[in-house]
Amino acid sequence: MSNLPARAERRCHNAVNPLHSSLFFSPDLGAEMAKIGIEDPAAAYFATRAAALGAVGAGTVGATFYNFNPVLVARHVPAVWETASPDVVLDARIRAADSTLRRLLGEEIIASAEMAEAARLALRATEACTPHARPLYAAHADLPVPEEPHLAFWHAATLLREHRGDAHLAALLAAGLDPLESLVSHTATGKGMAIGWILSTRGWRRTDWEAASGRLRERGLLADGEELALTGAGTALRAEIEEATDRMDTAPYQHLGAEGVERLTELARGFLFTAAAAGAFPASATGQG
Repeated sequence: MSNLPARAERRCHNAVNPLHSSLFFSPDLGAEMAKIGIEDPAAAYFATRAAALGAVGAGTVGATFYNFNPVLVARHVPAVWETASPDVVLDARIRAADSTLRRLLGEEIIASAEMAEAARLALRATEACTPHARPLYAAHADLPVPEEPHLAFWHAATLLREHRGDAHLAALLAAGLDPLESLVSHTATGKGMAIGWILSTRGWRRTDWEAASGRLRERGLLADGEELALTGAGTALRAEIEEATDRMDTAPYQHLGAEGVERLTELARGFLFTAAAAGAFPASATGQG
């Protein structure tokens, strides 16, 4: 039984996670990866997020990332490790996180007591994260915590993101949604990524998208017609997936406690407002694009 207000965990995640994921929309990441010889955006993404796992192959990356076309993954992995080792990628990643946060938030926020407080709260929450059946979280949990507060906060945000993300993949699997069906059904909620963004970044073709949509219609989860819309059953299934994810991800926030969760959410929202005003997130990456 949770001692937190309803959906407090999800609200906190929704405030903290974008400050982690802002790195992947940052030109600073592309610049740092280019310096180590990785210029293709897809290769840079796979390397940046998978480096904590070590020099793994395409199968491991595809399994842990879940919703990318395996053909796209195999185009870049494991070849990317011949260009730059995982340790070199991790060093480039933290440099990019540093410059990204400084650019989006400004030096005053970076050096503030609020940033140091947010780092302490987020790291405290991660004390209750569990590694079993969470490969991306477990790999990142083995990395050292940076000393500077803004990087410690980014590290903790990464841990919380991957902890929840691994749980979310378990919920999708339990719901019987394959990688592309997961994307189609999420976009149909109106809260997911734009179709064009998915096809261009996840490596799927329009025919793949239509086939997945057809499978969802056969299950009664997607409405007939040209408009992408869930049926009542589809809406209920997506809601259950989110609830299941919440249940599997509640421990860090219970450990932090209601007051700590509220304060971390407040601080992260303040940072997020500043980052969004600085253009951290392209509209095409959201369901509004």
